[in-house]
Amino acid sequence: MVMVLLAALTGCVSDQPPKSIPPVSGFDVERYMGTWYEIARLPQWFERNLNEVKAEYTLLSNGTVKVVNSGIRDGEIKRVEGVVRFKGLKTVGDLEVSFFKPFYGDYRIIRLAEDYHYAIVTSKTRESLWILSRKPQLPQDELAALLAYAAGLDFDISKLEYPNQTAK
Repeated sequence: MVMVLLAALTGCVSDQPPKSIPPVSGFDVERYMGTWYEIARLPQWFERNLNEVKAEYTLLSNGTVKVVNSGIRDGEIKRVEGVVRFKGLKTVGDLEVSFFKPFYGDYRIIRLAEDYHYAIVTSKTRESLWILSRKPQLPQDELAALLAYAAGLDFDISKLEYPNQTAK
């Protein structure tokens, strides 16, 4: 996910995400705050060989969200800070993120556990997909269900990468 937000670089042209994949509704930004671990991702150049990937979200007083994405590559911590804002209604998981203002990329939450312990996020195309969790690992049956969900939306899950996470 770290770098969903760097997708702002690759997704600066503001095409709309696929209409057939609606964002979640009933979204509560305060419940989304905190740490998310990247469980799986479609390959992105900015995440090549990146492990222990996580994103930390903080709600700011102006209603935007600060995000700090981090991971480890070749023993070195890589970190980037960005801002997330809503595209429309604050109860819909259709957002955009910037690591390099004024350029924003799509950040669309397409599945979210009722208790906010997992999420599936995409960008503007089916070339971007992240499965996130509040813990460094997801139970296999739960991950399998999320993979089936993504496959049902025509994401090529055979290309997914699974970054190493330190168990906590």
